[in-house]
Amino acid sequence: MTENKNEEQSEPNEFHDLDEETLFIVSQTFKALSDSTRIRILNLICNKEYSVNEIAEHLNLRQSTVSHQLRFLKNLRLVKYRREGTTLYYSHDDEHVINLLKQTIEHAEHH
Repeated sequence: MTENKNEEQSEPNEFHDLDEETLFIVSQTFKALSDSTRIRILNLICNKEYSVNEIAEHLNLRQSTVSHQLRFLKNLRLVKYRREGTTLYYSHDDEHVINLLKQTIEHAEHH
């Protein structure tokens, strides 16, 4: 039986196809990062939490636009919020995606 376990384990550089759930999550993550407004929001909140109004003010966007985009990002678990009274403060919720975003920005700025 140990032979089967060894056969099922793949080598680190060996190709393995992705399951449907992984494909969906990856495609949705790239979809989130394909929108300039969402990129601006994630870039803003990657180091500090902000309320919807603060995000709207910093990025010169309508509050409704910011709320809509934050809802999209929250559904993908890319942002999280904490409540203080009636105000919600948003911050990033996925360090991997923030690192990907930062690396992509760095790449773009070097060209």
